[in-house]
Amino acid sequence: MDVFNACTYCLHMVKKHKKVSTSRFDPAKPYNALPPLPPHQALETLPVLRKCVGASRALAGLKEAARLIPNQNVLINSIPLREARDSSAIENIVTTNDTLFKFANADPEKADDATKEALRYRTALMQGFKDVREKPLSTRTAVLVCRAIKNVDLDIRQVPGTALAHHPSGNIIYTPPEGQALLREKLTNLEQFLHGSEEIDPIIRMAAAHYQFEAIHPFTDGNGRTGRILNTLFLIDKKLLDLPILYLSRYINEHRSEYYDRLLAVTTSGAWEAWLLYMLTAIEETSLWTTAKIRAIGDLMDATVDYVSASSPKIYSRELIEVIFTQPYSRIANVVDAKLGNRATSSKYLKELVAKGVLQERQEGRENIYINVRFLELLTSDANDFKRFT
Repeated sequence: MDVFNACTYCLHMVKKHKKVSTSRFDPAKPYNALPPLPPHQALETLPVLRKCVGASRALAGLKEAARLIPNQNVLINSIPLREARDSSAIENIVTTNDTLFKFANADPEKADDATKEALRYRTALMQGFKDVREKPLSTRTAVLVCRAIKNVDLDIRQVPGTALAHHPSGNIIYTPPEGQALLREKLTNLEQFLHGSEEIDPIIRMAAAHYQFEAIHPFTDGNGRTGRILNTLFLIDKKLLDLPILYLSRYINEHRSEYYDRLLAVTTSGAWEAWLLYMLTAIEETSLWTTAKIRAIGDLMDATVDYVSASSPKIYSRELIEVIFTQPYSRIANVVDAKLGNRATSSKYLKELVAKGVLQERQEGRENIYINVRFLELLTSDANDFKRFT
């Protein structure tokens, strides 16, 4: 049984909306009558369209900001880890930023279970990213993503008994549809809506589809994280983003009660407008936040280039700076793999950067790791300033 963790308001919301819900919805019974998309009521109301303008503009700004970073691996390897941490935290899978970044560039099997699970989120995101660059987003993509998140060879649910419950009382607040054939039918409708309803703005389609995917709840576990990955992948599919860097889980974590309230209200009373406004606000604010973060990363890289080229010209190369910005935790092997020198030369480069205050050296077992502290603090903080080089 899946659980809406830390969701004490959920039972209240069921009671609140029960008066206006359709007779076909009973939280304790499989919602096989879940309506297909698009719904009967209009999605593109005037308030939604107005909010969509701001969200579209902010998303376009994020796409452009990402293109200004010369080495795209800097963003691909860093921003998704923040998303992985917060998306996992929504499911009460808690790991620290420091632990997550440390094991992202090492053997994840040595990490604790929560960190392993969060790192699998990034793996799933990158596998989905590769997939949608080759084929349109589909049910197959969702299965691929969820398998990577859970690290098991799963498929669309076949067994009954899945329900969402209030924790810790155990009262059921929603029971998704049952039967693999029915679930696949509803997922097919979801695909048709995403790719066929071209008259509806793609950002609005993404928001509506996120509700529908969570309501279908096609897997025995991992639905929330899979659905959040699919949001970003759809925007990439529709060329609204180039990279998987839309970091919605941060906003959802900060407004978690409203997120579940709005989801449930669509089910119980067809409150689509409030749900869409919530998601469009999340897209707009997240895009602006991530754009500012990317620009700060670019500024820090430029400052590091200027400082190292002036203070250590004998070891300086742009490629070396890009290595220490691909992950905040670097190892000698990373410099060797970048073909910047053998182990002895690579060690010399990293130790010189330690001496100049660019990196900090730490021993982990038999291996030394080199931490780009300014970069790590920038990635893990909501602030975008960093300590200047002197």
